[in-house]
Amino acid sequence: MNYPLNNIPDRPSKPRQSGLTMVMDKGLSLRQVEDFIDVAGVHTDIVKLGWATSFVTPNLKEKLALYRSAGLPVYFGGTLFEAFVIRNQFDDYRRVLDQFGMEYVEVSDGSITIDHDEKCGYIRTLSEQVTVISEVGSKDEKKIFAPYKWIKLMKAELQAGSWKVIAEARESGNVGIYRGSGEVREGLVDEILTEIPEEAIIWEAPQKEQQVWFIKLIGSNVNLGNIAPSEVIPLETIRLGLRGDTFDHFLGLTQ
Repeated sequence: MNYPLNNIPDRPSKPRQSGLTMVMDKGLSLRQVEDFIDVAGVHTDIVKLGWATSFVTPNLKEKLALYRSAGLPVYFGGTLFEAFVIRNQFDDYRRVLDQFGMEYVEVSDGSITIDHDEKCGYIRTLSEQVTVISEVGSKDEKKIFAPYKWIKLMKAELQAGSWKVIAEARESGNVGIYRGSGEVREGLVDEILTEIPEEAIIWEAPQKEQQVWFIKLIGSNVNLGNIAPSEVIPLETIRLGLRGDTFDHFLGLTQ
């Protein structure tokens, strides 16, 4: 940090297992990536190229190289995995991962219907090739899972080989663990946390109010995802109690 300040929560050094900030790149240019890394790279843990944007992104290899040169792991959005699977091109997808030197992958079923045992099979297979992050929840706002089902699916995917499980919310933050208004389904989150370790979950939280809610519930080192590049610095100040939303939350710390 740039100067000393007492009563600031501890943040683990990177690479870390908790307190992750996953950033959503929806189509940054190479120049924008360079600027993003310069400003927020130090506070970013992993970058997702949203849904299937990598299919149409110019200079994809150059973009991946920029992130890697900054020590930032990158993965393709889960919708791309689904796009290959629905077309019976899973082996082609694995070759694409190798072609672009990917070390992480997202396995999801938010846009397609797939038997969960089959999804876990994909996780097991891919975990022998790359680090798997799997996503639970649907992008369809009409599909509302009971808490026990979220827990069952998360447990099975972690057992199948997922490094982390993502709690679905889309880039807008209005489905899955949230109501259409963006309000957190508090009872759902509380029940999930009775069975799934908090460090194993990445909560998609694109809206500031959602980030604040999770930081107040779990602490500075909650894993948060789908963060806009321009919101990484603001999020870090929320984690540290240096924005009005959490200003009083950490003042009781003794250091």
